[in-house]
Amino acid sequence: MSMKLFTLNSNEPLAEEISEILDVPLGESSVVRFSDGEIQITIEESVRGDDIYLIQSTAQPVNEHIMELLIMVDALKRASAKTINVVIPYYGYARQDRKARPREPITAKLIANLLEKAGVSRVVALDLHAPQIQGFFNIPVDQLLGIPIIAQYYKEKNIEDVVVVAPDTSGLRRARRMADILDVPIAFVDRRRPEPHMEEDLNVVGNIEGKNVIIVDDMIDTAGTIDQAAAALLENGANEIYACGTHAVLSDPSVKIIEDSPIKELVVTNSVYLPEEKRIDKIVSLSVAPLFADALTRVQKEQSVSVLFD
Repeated sequence: MSMKLFTLNSNEPLAEEISEILDVPLGESSVVRFSDGEIQITIEESVRGDDIYLIQSTAQPVNEHIMELLIMVDALKRASAKTINVVIPYYGYARQDRKARPREPITAKLIANLLEKAGVSRVVALDLHAPQIQGFFNIPVDQLLGIPIIAQYYKEKNIEDVVVVAPDTSGLRRARRMADILDVPIAFVDRRRPEPHMEEDLNVVGNIEGKNVIIVDDMIDTAGTIDQAAAALLENGANEIYACGTHAVLSDPSVKIIEDSPIKELVVTNSVYLPEEKRIDKIVSLSVAPLFADALTRVQKEQSVSVLFD
């Protein structure tokens, strides 16, 4: 079976790194826009009967990158590709995974429907914001995990007296996984809003006094959550404060917030492309290319992917 790699515009450096590790060249294609903004995609080589792996994070600008992805999938299907495996390092709209209020959409499910309808055979993603999104698909979904990569970084950094902290109760499972790998205790920040429209009360649950803490989240968007958690931890006697998150969404003004925060270092992965202006000294980016390269090799050879979860 022939394996071919293609990429679109969201994260070309990551795709090039995966291509180099696999020793599989990136396929030839072009993305152009008409004067009104419509996207036109041309595949410039034969894909008939091939297993295609298409790499595209649906990060900012989210809607543009989703449309590029859907149009490319349609082009591949019409060009008689054998399978179309979509590699989505960052799955946009994942935060809209349920109806939190009346008359709300479940947009994460809508995106799943669109990808399936377009002709996707399989999805390979990294740290979905809501794990139940896997169930929104009726095709195979492999969810890779970024925590082991980040945990390995901290192991090598050899920080003493560490406590892993979840910035809210929804992140406890993620924090527990990191803590288990590092063999350290956990704590969490309990957020309560006494009355509607009032500021949240933040209470630290767990012993962090005099400890070096690592705040663990899945994505860093506005950076408000980790900044508030860091301030609460500092007030409760924490020593050095580190933070990490798989997806560096980093919407404005997050970089300035991180720069001005008590956080000593923020560790992220390259699941989302980080432009030069956001690469401040406080931010360390780890590559997930080896993880994806291993996963794609296993999918192609019909081997187990679950071993990568450890």
